[in-house]
Amino acid sequence: MNYNERLQNVTILGATGKMGSGILLLTAMEMADLKLKPENKDKEYVIYAMARRQKALSDLMIYIQEQVVKAAEKKTIVLRKVYADRKDLINNGEIINQYVKDVMNVIRPVTTIESAYESNLIFEAISENPELKIQMISQIDKNNKNKPWYFTNTSSIPIGFLDKEIKLEGRILGTHFYNPPAVQKLVEVIKSANTKPELSEFASQYIKNMKKIEVPSADFAGFVGNGHFMRDALHGMKEAMTLTKEMSFVEAVYLINKVSQDYLIRPMGIFQLIDYVGIDVCQFIMKVMAPQVKDEEIHSPLLDRFMTLGVKGGQNFDGSQKDGFLKYEKGRVTGTYDPEKKQYIPIADVASKCDSKLGKAPSSILPWKVLVGEANKDEILKKYYFELKSMDTLGAKLAVSYAKRSKEIGLKLVKDKVAFSEKDVNTVLLTGFFHAYGPINDYLK
Repeated sequence: MNYNERLQNVTILGATGKMGSGILLLTAMEMADLKLKPENKDKEYVIYAMARRQKALSDLMIYIQEQVVKAAEKKTIVLRKVYADRKDLINNGEIINQYVKDVMNVIRPVTTIESAYESNLIFEAISENPELKIQMISQIDKNNKNKPWYFTNTSSIPIGFLDKEIKLEGRILGTHFYNPPAVQKLVEVIKSANTKPELSEFASQYIKNMKKIEVPSADFAGFVGNGHFMRDALHGMKEAMTLTKEMSFVEAVYLINKVSQDYLIRPMGIFQLIDYVGIDVCQFIMKVMAPQVKDEEIHSPLLDRFMTLGVKGGQNFDGSQKDGFLKYEKGRVTGTYDPEKKQYIPIADVASKCDSKLGKAPSSILPWKVLVGEANKDEILKKYYFELKSMDTLGAKLAVSYAKRSKEIGLKLVKDKVAFSEKDVNTVLLTGFFHAYGPINDYLK
């Protein structure tokens, strides 16, 4: 079965979730593009968007249609060539409408798992729950005579574990898209020792067609991205708890979040990033990683405490941020959660005092949005870190410590053969986390 045939009948499990909806959008457009080729005009392409609730599926179809319109508007010139033989499609609006119709015609929203019993390829994007993944995939595989391939979007569960538990004999591959899949360029690809090479070959072509970047990872819980992120988060939380010996929890969280964003020149601070992913998701990933890591503790009592308090973070379906360590209003951070008072303290109440404690920022510091667009980033960062390490302020000391730890984490991922190269670690942080520079660098020499 070639690439084209494999994509003629596909199922997305968890299609209404943040990840599933993005994978559905990308795959439906790829299938529609294939069908629009002259040699495929008589072939049938179907993608089953599976979820439990009909209302969620209805909302999903509205979302997908809106996104396809946006995608079509960006590639009108290409679509004009695709529809060159359609004399009834004259202006751009008509061409866009036709493409939207062709993509939407591929999708079948369903609430029953039986729809997957005829699929050749199944993308699994349900919750990060190994028992549920095993249960659903096992049920499909027992009833599907096609011996389908399974691409799991797990961000932490070893592929070899799923393969063994479900008895797939190598018909499963980790394809870890980053959130949101329609925008993010990175896809981590994880093979188990048993994964059939045909799956990897197909995935590479699929990812290339999506115009995304493929980075391989060894089959070790957390992989490269979360392998770095979880340890980076643990460092930030540990530093914050150390600071609580001399200041309030709210102040400590504000300081570390500001240092990890502004001083490290990242798109968001570490506590904001934890909220973005979800406190519950971070806690779960650490639980998956912990048994496999023998030389360090992958656990956060602080995450446990916030989960007990019912503060979970995460995102709403529309992409808006839920409150977690920090409070958000229209995308802006406006407060920090005080676990003793069980309420959010306005940022305005602590900002001035905390900024004073951090001390004067380096004169060569640049905002993340500015740095990412600079052609001579390397020289700018060498100068910046030279200034940073020569300063004696609390902010500078915390930033230098954080940068050193980030590099240590990256190097250990390579040493432990989770990442195949230093370049792969940097690529994951640059593309998957939108960092302006990779953690493995020589700026602090």
